[in-house]
Amino acid sequence: MIKRFFDLSLAIPLALIFALPIAIIAVAVRITSKGPAVHWSKRVGRNNKLFLMPKFRSMKIDTPQIATHLVSNPKSFLTPIGGFLRVTSLDELPQIYSVLVGDMSFVGPRPALFNQDDLIQLRTECGVDKIQPGITGWAQINGRDELPIPEKVQLDKYYLDHMSAAFDLKILFLTALKVIKRDGITH
Repeated sequence: MIKRFFDLSLAIPLALIFALPIAIIAVAVRITSKGPAVHWSKRVGRNNKLFLMPKFRSMKIDTPQIATHLVSNPKSFLTPIGGFLRVTSLDELPQIYSVLVGDMSFVGPRPALFNQDDLIQLRTECGVDKIQPGITGWAQINGRDELPIPEKVQLDKYYLDHMSAAFDLKILFLTALKVIKRDGITH
């Protein structure tokens, strides 16, 4: 309950602060590539329930619905501003909506794609599926895209075992540093 209160206390002002940048980015995505500005990705949430997670579309509309690291030559699928959106993490801004509606938290394991069966299975075995997925998490600040799935799940399990408001604040602070440094981000 405290975590949800924290999420709403942060999401409401951030939605207001970022309303203009979100509108500008949406227009930029639409002008520079064919298709909608926001891509609604089918993701796995708490208790393995599916939900739709919004992201600014950084990939062309014909990109396969699989994890980026499984796409051969993912850079060839990027929209003209897709690389910029990804390295700056601006593509994640629409996820404030997911926090507002309760599908996500600011901090938790990143939600798996609906077809990442290996990740979903390992998280379920470790009990990580019982917690709300997050925009950022312990695994994201300890390797992000570069982590092998078993290592990512162990970091998610560590988060589960050590969840606290102080730990969430630490993760948010370290995430901000990672984004500023563009550390651990791949296209």
